[in-house]
Amino acid sequence: MEQIWTFLTSRPTDQGWLWWLAPTVLQALALIVALLLAQAFLMYFDRKVWAAVQMRKGPNVVGPFGLLQSFADLFKFVFKEIVFPAGANKALFLIAPIITFILALVGWAVIPVGPGMVGADINVGILYLFAISSLGVYGIIIGGWASNSKYPFLGSLRSAAQMVSYEVSIGFVIITVLLLVGSLNLSDIVMSQARGGGGFWNWNFIPLFPMFVVFFISALAETNRPPFDLPEAESELVAGYQVEYSSTLFLMFMIGELANIVLMCAMLTLLFFGGWHSPLPTDWAPFLDQIPVFWFALKTFFFFFMFAMVKAIVPRYRYDQLMRIGWKIFLPLSLFWVVLVSGLLLAFPDWADYFQSWRP
Repeated sequence: MEQIWTFLTSRPTDQGWLWWLAPTVLQALALIVALLLAQAFLMYFDRKVWAAVQMRKGPNVVGPFGLLQSFADLFKFVFKEIVFPAGANKALFLIAPIITFILALVGWAVIPVGPGMVGADINVGILYLFAISSLGVYGIIIGGWASNSKYPFLGSLRSAAQMVSYEVSIGFVIITVLLLVGSLNLSDIVMSQARGGGGFWNWNFIPLFPMFVVFFISALAETNRPPFDLPEAESELVAGYQVEYSSTLFLMFMIGELANIVLMCAMLTLLFFGGWHSPLPTDWAPFLDQIPVFWFALKTFFFFFMFAMVKAIVPRYRYDQLMRIGWKIFLPLSLFWVVLVSGLLLAFPDWADYFQSWRP
């Protein structure tokens, strides 16, 4: 026991391993709990928006105004029986939703919600997020294959092709942002949009508006969100890759999908809309910058509302239309903008100096 305590309290830093580990674990738990609670109310909001567009009430029974509906659904999923198909690979069938759930949450480790308010402020935060989003397809493929059924398998193959196709466009869009900022650190990307005293006219969505549109639509396809929810098209594949899942395992898939949606909304906020900065310059209204988490949450909520509206009003695309947009429109357009932005920054060094004037 003494040897274990000595190891934990050895001094790689002034405080020792134990004093470094405890606040890190507490910070991670606080982030996860806050994210899961936010998802419960965002799911309620998503259903309310959909209901309002269709001129119906939506959830309105459990709790005041139906606010506790998501928690009632949680208890329903948790207490139902987990059913394993007779021919399924039980180990992989169980692992698949866990992979999806964990990868959806660990991506939030590098998301800064305010100045210095980030789990891991690494210099390659963008590459970390891109790697995590690329790994997410494995949970879906494994889940579809382990079910030993043709419908989930077809749904998982569709999802693999769809996510890979739109990740290429998202990668090129991110490159255009990195060319302007000159850093892979997400906090640096946010700080670069406060140059010249701040203001929304310094945000990246203005010089990169076409790339913002491409990223928004690609995020819908990347997260299997309508109108690009082909992997789970009920009319064609019963319910897609998760059709054989029930109870808590199904819930993990749904939480993972919603966490990825909110993550994409946060990415739109960080890359194009100034992150935690207010839309007005600091010298105009200095008190607005004193509530950074509010601005980050408000912008993320706005993009989630846009996702909900698209789900409610845009009809589902055919699979050939989905792939045509990704490979024949978004890929050439994003590649063209990479060449255009890099060429302009080389031809006009003053522009590069302006966009990187945030550097100390």
